[in-house]
Amino acid sequence: MLKPEEVLFPYEKIRKEQDKLISEISKVVTEGKNLVAHAPTGSGKTVAALCPALKFALENDKRIFFLTSRHTQHMIAIDTLKQIKEKYELDFSVADMIGKRWMCLMPLANDMRSTDFHDFCKAQVENDQCEFYLNFKIKSKVTVKAKKLLKDLNKTINHTEDVIKRSADQKICPYEISTLIAKGAKVIVADYFHIFNENVRNVFFTKLGVDLDDCIVIVDEAHNLPTRIRDFLSVNISNYILRQAVKEAKKHNFTDIVNELVQIQDILNDFSENVENERLIDKNIFINRINKIKDYDDLMEELERVSDFIKTKQSRSFVNSVHRFLEVWLGQDDGFARILSIKQGYREPLVILSYRCLDPSLAAQKVIEQCHSVICMSGTLTPTDMYSSILGFDGAEKKEFESVFPEENRLSLVIPETTTKFTMRNENQFRRIAEICSDIINRVDGNTLVYFPSYKLRDDVDKYLTKLSRKTLILEKPRLTKTEKSDLFEKFKKHKDKGSALLCAATGSFGEGIDLPGDLVKCVIVVGLPLSPPNLETKKLIDYYDKKFGKGWEYGYVFPAITKILQNAGRCIRSETDKGIIIFLDERFASPNYLRYFPKDFNVKVTKEYEKEIDEFLNKKFI
Repeated sequence: MLKPEEVLFPYEKIRKEQDKLISEISKVVTEGKNLVAHAPTGSGKTVAALCPALKFALENDKRIFFLTSRHTQHMIAIDTLKQIKEKYELDFSVADMIGKRWMCLMPLANDMRSTDFHDFCKAQVENDQCEFYLNFKIKSKVTVKAKKLLKDLNKTINHTEDVIKRSADQKICPYEISTLIAKGAKVIVADYFHIFNENVRNVFFTKLGVDLDDCIVIVDEAHNLPTRIRDFLSVNISNYILRQAVKEAKKHNFTDIVNELVQIQDILNDFSENVENERLIDKNIFINRINKIKDYDDLMEELERVSDFIKTKQSRSFVNSVHRFLEVWLGQDDGFARILSIKQGYREPLVILSYRCLDPSLAAQKVIEQCHSVICMSGTLTPTDMYSSILGFDGAEKKEFESVFPEENRLSLVIPETTTKFTMRNENQFRRIAEICSDIINRVDGNTLVYFPSYKLRDDVDKYLTKLSRKTLILEKPRLTKTEKSDLFEKFKKHKDKGSALLCAATGSFGEGIDLPGDLVKCVIVVGLPLSPPNLETKKLIDYYDKKFGKGWEYGYVFPAITKILQNAGRCIRSETDKGIIIFLDERFASPNYLRYFPKDFNVKVTKEYEKEIDEFLNKKFI
């Protein structure tokens, strides 16, 4: 067993599985290799990754980027680094970075889209219209006021909220101050896009004076990375965006371009004729249609010129969105899908032309190949072979660590009595799902989380469940704001003693990334499989992975759904002392095609006699 001081471990004792994880990470960073690690919840992944990586970075002049999209994980990482620094009296600095838009002190910045904010910020700075930037730098020189703030902030390790607050007090740009902190920092806690979005990375690294080969990158909750990268590399345009661009051009008297934008609208309308839902669009057919309006390159130049002017007058430019789409549309075909889809709009159908990324390795592989080490870790990074393949790791170490939870603390059951399979959905199924869910909810002395593949299915079941449940039922709504999510969560917490059930969508606000301390949740019921809709993008993804790996069905369809349900299930037991019940309610879970994907430590039992199993577990554990 490792001694804490050997690896800068800030706590008194290193647990057995933690010791294995620390040793593995220490080995890969020393050898300059990469690691894909499945380490179940409760493994202490954050501290296990940071300690050996920091020790190596301090001794070998490397930088660490700890990447996470979760606010709570930012806080945990920062607090861990504070404890290491304090315990071992080390001299190193840390920067906590989030998206520039979320650090901006300008009114309405948070309401803008990322691309609009980037252009807005650039225009404000270039035209000397941002007082916060002017208080930071004048004529390329950092102000005395900003230097003083930087000196004060560098005395300790700060959460990004503290940096924003103290910068706001001085009316200085928090992002620019954080970037200066990052320039001298040994560890930078950031988001995925700071590293895996090439455009953002290039700007960021130029400011920091950093190269990828100087970096150890630790990716937390790495099961989310493929989807996040696909989103970075995707773009779309719609008839709504084009209508707004026309209004914008008229408002600013760019009459020549109005006609061109209207003609692009006509192209989308022509593409959508006799299309019920969606169709594939050929790259060159769209380019040729644009060329009939005006030379493609000339039109892009004109749109850029117009949008540059508009951005000096307002914070958002739809003309710029059209320009960016035309620019990105010229990209490669391999690893992408070009899809026209028709969705229900507020007043009329919404026609969307998308250029969707299928292959996250297009962005990830360069990072993986050039960095000193990349460590991807998650509690649901299984199978590691799949994640290693789709992210573009070549020769990475792949490890699956055991759960730290005592087996007797968790009851995992598959109940093969119902199904949410689309072709078999009917009122009898909804009623039976409600009967089983209510029976379990009523038996459990405490709170239950119930996850459904969609809000629609949840509502179909809820009309029966409401009549059967003796507990309070709380329904999650789609697209909750931060405040609404917090309020709903507080309501759920208040029912801890009497018990309630929170009915959610598997991919909604409560699907993952929420912290449920102690005995707040006693049971999780996963109803059905949240498989992606069998649309063109899903089909193209399956075809792409079939061609590339011979595993299209698994990699493009089954595994993403399994990852979601394992994340849902993980909301139940968060520490070694927690005890809980996890129910997988769908007959498909009992088939070998799905049952084999459950982690071994789940010890899943297939049974229709769930009442007996649950009662025995409750009597044994919760008296």
